[in-house]
Amino acid sequence: MKKILKNKILSSLSENALNFQDLKKITNIMNKNRLKEYIKDLKDQGLVVERKNMLYKPENLGLYPAKITKNCKKFCFAQKLSDQKEIFIPGKFSNGALTGDMVFLRPIPKNKNKSGKSEEAAVKLIYKKNEFKFTGIIVKNKGRYYIKPDTLTDSLILIDKNSQKFIKESDKVIAKIFKRASSHGSHVAEIITNCGNSKKAAVCAEAVVESSGANTKFTSEIIKIAEKISKNKISKKIKNSRLNLTKSIIFTIDSEESKDLDDAVSIQKSNNCYHVGVHIADVSHYVGFKSDLDREAYERGTSIYYANRVVPMLPPPISNGICSLNPNVERLAFSALIDVDFTGKIINYKFKKTIIRSAVKGIYKEINAILAGSKNENLLRKYKKVLPSIIIMKELYEILKANRTRRGSPQISSTESKIILDNHGFTIDVKKRTQGISECIIEEFMLLANQAAATLAKKANIPFVYRVHEFPSDEKVFALKELAERLGLDGRKIKPKLDPKIMSNLLEQTRNTKLFSIMNVNILRSMAKAKYSPNPIGHYGLVLKNYTHFTSPIRRYSDLTIHRILTEYICKKESVKNLRKRYLKFVESASKQATETEKRAMLIERTTADCYKAEYMKSRVGENFEATITSITKNGLFVALENTIEGFVKIESLDGFYKYDGYIKLINPKTKKTYKIGQKVEVVCASSDVNSGKIDFEII
Repeated sequence: MKKILKNKILSSLSENALNFQDLKKITNIMNKNRLKEYIKDLKDQGLVVERKNMLYKPENLGLYPAKITKNCKKFCFAQKLSDQKEIFIPGKFSNGALTGDMVFLRPIPKNKNKSGKSEEAAVKLIYKKNEFKFTGIIVKNKGRYYIKPDTLTDSLILIDKNSQKFIKESDKVIAKIFKRASSHGSHVAEIITNCGNSKKAAVCAEAVVESSGANTKFTSEIIKIAEKISKNKISKKIKNSRLNLTKSIIFTIDSEESKDLDDAVSIQKSNNCYHVGVHIADVSHYVGFKSDLDREAYERGTSIYYANRVVPMLPPPISNGICSLNPNVERLAFSALIDVDFTGKIINYKFKKTIIRSAVKGIYKEINAILAGSKNENLLRKYKKVLPSIIIMKELYEILKANRTRRGSPQISSTESKIILDNHGFTIDVKKRTQGISECIIEEFMLLANQAAATLAKKANIPFVYRVHEFPSDEKVFALKELAERLGLDGRKIKPKLDPKIMSNLLEQTRNTKLFSIMNVNILRSMAKAKYSPNPIGHYGLVLKNYTHFTSPIRRYSDLTIHRILTEYICKKESVKNLRKRYLKFVESASKQATETEKRAMLIERTTADCYKAEYMKSRVGENFEATITSITKNGLFVALENTIEGFVKIESLDGFYKYDGYIKLINPKTKKTYKIGQKVEVVCASSDVNSGKIDFEII
């Protein structure tokens, strides 16, 4: 009935605007409050606009509904609801809209669109306001307290009087908008949390995480459920129903600090192939679909890792306890048993519910040392049982690595950092995270399992969550082409629908030159963001037709979802028809949620890392460093140190007047002195702000 009335109202609005009395006649609803509820529902969905007691369809006013997705200091972005297209909104047209708000936009005519690159619009009406949280620093001005927001606006935002009792200048706080206005600087805020001194990275990091919307604490009820599950012993019935691999040589390889061990490996070599086992913690056995634990994991989407902290997707009794594949204890696993021929091709695979016992907790750096020829007796003793397996794994890895290169998958080098803290939580070092051979071995073995799972699901046509990676956008391809040609590289083959082999070739051409780090970063930036999808469109960067995430159900909800579906299909022999009925809509929402929570986690990790890096450099202001120019702007140049720390050199700090020549170089017209992208320079650290994570350098 409600749907019929909704369609009737919308149909009537197609031709004319309607007032309240008109709607009474059309709907035949005489109850005033009931009719108002119908109208509110339509307004909340962005289907109608109310102006001066008249209702209109948005398109009849030249408007369309959208969601504000990101606020920056001088502009914001929205996502069009009809086609998910990204819309740019200049700051003066934002109308005070905040991230999460549902708005009506009006397009800005192209002749007034100064950027000309993307569609622009103005916010005409906010029809559903979001509770917006943000971080900032307390400042005092003329006896009144304000927040200087980290990202929302350059303006100071007044703090409500009731929030001013327990704050002082330089405190890092989380706030929310208490009273709305038509510009960000005129909003009024109230303090939610005072995190402490903004000059401490740990304080700033806590504020970033808390304000992100991520759940950081488990309720006592959830902890009790997890503890009860963790005490469950593996019954005889469960043991008898599974393939028993406790006598097989299986072991984990992870970082030294890892506690949530969700994957273990095994390998044997026969006359015609390698028999690879990728054994994954069987989380779905313990976490029931749509249970309280499952709903908590769905909301979190992924574990978040930053500095020395973890915000887990599942409570520690599950993630570090009963599901973690710790050594010398029996654990339930979901195993991908894969046969790979001597050319590296998957020739057979099957998935089995198993029971395993890891022989040893392998540590990356220890196995790297063994493969490098270490004679350390303690190490050799620890790995004695699994040493033959490690040698065979390296042998297969070399084949798989060659295949990846042959496919044309760009071998992008990691730009991740490792933050080292002291016992008090202060940053004492920042190092470039390096990847040794054992890390690469595990990566290739996980790729095998992920391919096999995706191939099985695609062939069976069951609902699934795939890991997909699309072609780079045309805009990013043209930017990469311009950069390559300005650097003197051949850019003729760089065009839309770019073959990944072209990117791979660009990397290899520059690998041992000063241009490599520049191409590495810019090729990475040109890539689309990988995401989760119910549609198997393939993975561009890995050059694989079928790909998913099967290997980390302790820390990724996407993996937990497909474990459930595969369990029902393989073990319970559930029909495709029933699986589609049960999971088809769910995999759509799970894919979207997993993508959004992954984005949130990545933003947290990147933002907090900047704070810790700035804390490290705070005590090194005045020190000299060797740096590489990574990019050029009209306002100056960005430089990076060997340990991944980046900073900015303002153009006014350079010796004399410099002209901006594209994004390749700055040149002094008088002296002809030039600063070019990729150039090595000596810099001094001029300043470092822990709160913003911004570091300024000056060239010596």
